[in-house]
Amino acid sequence: MARINLLDTRTTSFGDLIGNGKIYRVPPFQRDYSWNEENWEDLWQDILALHTHPLSSHYMGALVLQNSDSSDKEFTIIDGQQRLATLSIIAIAVIEKIQNLVRQGEQAEANQERQEILKRTYLSDRDPRSLRYSSKLLLNENNNDFYQSNLINLRKPLNIRALAKSNQILWQAFQYFSNHLEELEDIIRSGEKLAELLTDTIAQRLLFIQINVEDELNAYTVFETLNARGIELSSTDLLKNYLFSLFQGPDDLQEAQRQWRRIINIVQMEKFPEFLRYFLSLTKARVRRERLFKLVRESVKSAQEAFDLLDQLENYGSLFVALGNPNDDFWRDTSEHRPYIHELGLFRVKQAYPTLFAAYKSFSPENFTRLLKLVGVISFRYTVVSSLNPNELETLYNKVAIAITKGEITSPKQVFERLRSVYVSDEKFSQDFSLLSILTKGQKKKLARYILCKLEADASQIDVNEDSFSIEHILPESPSDEWRQQFTDAQIDDMVYRLGNLTPLEPHLNRQVGNDFYPSKCIAYQKSVYTLTQKILAEEWTPNSLARRQNELAKRAVHIWRSDFPL
Repeated sequence: MARINLLDTRTTSFGDLIGNGKIYRVPPFQRDYSWNEENWEDLWQDILALHTHPLSSHYMGALVLQNSDSSDKEFTIIDGQQRLATLSIIAIAVIEKIQNLVRQGEQAEANQERQEILKRTYLSDRDPRSLRYSSKLLLNENNNDFYQSNLINLRKPLNIRALAKSNQILWQAFQYFSNHLEELEDIIRSGEKLAELLTDTIAQRLLFIQINVEDELNAYTVFETLNARGIELSSTDLLKNYLFSLFQGPDDLQEAQRQWRRIINIVQMEKFPEFLRYFLSLTKARVRRERLFKLVRESVKSAQEAFDLLDQLENYGSLFVALGNPNDDFWRDTSEHRPYIHELGLFRVKQAYPTLFAAYKSFSPENFTRLLKLVGVISFRYTVVSSLNPNELETLYNKVAIAITKGEITSPKQVFERLRSVYVSDEKFSQDFSLLSILTKGQKKKLARYILCKLEADASQIDVNEDSFSIEHILPESPSDEWRQQFTDAQIDDMVYRLGNLTPLEPHLNRQVGNDFYPSKCIAYQKSVYTLTQKILAEEWTPNSLARRQNELAKRAVHIWRSDFPL
């Protein structure tokens, strides 16, 4: 690894950082404040532990800073903004409690002086020249106005719901710590003890490994080193800041920032690493999440290359989102894609995204539809029914994507030839389907509906709406004693969600039969419009009759979920 030029590396506390007259600035386009209650709870428990064990300390991890000017007075926060912002919010909550004591007349003069000292020390100091207060922490462009105007000045927003999501979270963080301070009965009525909690516990015993770097490129190297040692850092922010560092003029930088924002608005910040991994898999093999930044840095070294990358990411972003939503407006002019996109979501198929990215740009709409169908069939056989390891699928789809990008594959048939090894044979598929169980609750219920819908459409030759029927369990989920004469407890557990025990039924008939014994149910089944249900004619419902029905369904499934291409 390249030599890292560090200005300083040392252990420091929140109090040392924020009380030294320096200013810490979050880059304008750094991610918004995003910590949640789980993060706040973890930090609060750490603070409580320090409060009850006066000689202990707690490490908060690495804080990476870059000197922003030649005077060593301003620093850009490369990593650590969520932690510093949260600690500042706790300081604000403490100051609010002391201010409440002033209003209540509790040692009003002393507490007034305490809260002014704490505010100058941890939040904002007065410039000796202009005599104006300047904040010690400046958040990004989306959060800073709210932080300065509302939080530091303890001004409750008039309409919290009208705030940007991240500003709502900032306010929720303040309320969280304010409420939890109220629970500390031993200190909440004393301005002295509140100040001691902030100055002695929070400010001095929460420790950071402070890493100062002289430029952004050295910061990126530090990021890689920390990531390699298991410290969680944001590859998205790292990539963004690296790309921005390649732009020299302010106009190019502003355009890049606008484009970045459009991409993130489409893809969403939390899904960006996943999206980037699929995009890079168009041209690179075995792309791992932890190497995303390194791969981009190796291939993008100029402003023009950075713009080219942003253009491509923006172009593919809408496709990435649309592949997860059959009702996305992206498919407005190609509605024939929608049922297969629906299947991808049901089957949780994302390994194929690189292949679909490449094919969408290279194939005709008709061939893209055929490819979507093929991907669905392979995934249903391989993953849903046969439960095979999806890692092999990802490797093959990656290779296919690269081949399409290079022009070596130009048709769905050629894709099938490359994927033939993961196309589960009819024999194995039939055997596995004969034993398939699908839980009819939660997300799995949608999958069960889909399978029954396809089986019914094949049996009746009539299109069936997945939401038009109830799922009937022939052997009920809560069987009566009569049912237990036919099925043991172990057989009930094993067979109640088997496909052979499920059938489509009109909701009113489903309510009518309830947990009835089989003879009563069978009469109702003959009143159903669904062919699969009408064909349930066994004299009695036993483990053997259930298995026979599922074997018949398996034979039907073999030709429903079949490739269009000859084997």
